[in-house]
Amino acid sequence: MSVSNLAEAIDERGGAASAPSSRIRLMVSDVDGTLVNKAKEVAPATVEAVRRLHAAGIAFAAVSARPPRGMKLMVEALNVDLFGGFNGGSILRRDFSVVEEHFVAADAARAGIALMKPRGASIWVFADNEWFVTDPDSTYVAGETRTVAFPPTVVEDFGDHITRAGKIVFSSTDFDMLAASEPELQALAGAGATARRSQAKYLDMTPPGTDKGYAVRAFARHYGVALDEVAVIGDMSNDLPMFSTGGLAIAMGNGAPEVKEQAHFVTLTNEEDGVAHAIDRFVLPRGPRA
Repeated sequence: MSVSNLAEAIDERGGAASAPSSRIRLMVSDVDGTLVNKAKEVAPATVEAVRRLHAAGIAFAAVSARPPRGMKLMVEALNVDLFGGFNGGSILRRDFSVVEEHFVAADAARAGIALMKPRGASIWVFADNEWFVTDPDSTYVAGETRTVAFPPTVVEDFGDHITRAGKIVFSSTDFDMLAASEPELQALAGAGATARRSQAKYLDMTPPGTDKGYAVRAFARHYGVALDEVAVIGDMSNDLPMFSTGGLAIAMGNGAPEVKEQAHFVTLTNEEDGVAHAIDRFVLPRGPRA
């Protein structure tokens, strides 16, 4: 099947209950698995498609589970004015000045670590613009270093960094354990944190009351755009709060089944310029200058 025919087949698989918005003035994208390919690069086709968005009068923002510092290459490649890290726990401008910043509650952080450490999870704490680990040789540290483009700081214990954590990650090769732990971790954290998997191998604790839907609302306020005029795109379950907030939800072709089920449309994969395809097929025809 050709790419164009594949796109026609994929487009029919969205399953959102509500009708997609007919007018879009802002697009918000996830990063890993969406904006970047497997090599963690922003493809030239994506850069050009975002330029077409701006030319059509549509603003563009991005939000990721990554720490803000780990989004530098994406911010520079796409020249975004506003972006969010830690699943919306931090909102920043292009120059990395902070618009707002939130932290995981210290009690929730300590309780989460006490729950997940005996289960064999490797624990990472992102705080004070650094990434702290106690075991630099754990399975996914090298890969995450390539992703965020800065190395971890090795510590014997996390000390009072816990009190300023923008994100705590529990990584493991036991994906089923992480999936089973997700609701338990959220119940334990209560109002002190949001617990969601950002990838099959990562279970994240991020600041309470913030998620990618929160980021979409913050971006919409900044640009003066109604929520039903926001298009969102993502691939994982932590992107679903965006889907329930925006007016047009697009899932990546490589997305999780539950994400595709909640989308209005499904685009190509992140290896096939899925974001560029989504912009041209679903977003630009709904732009204010269309």
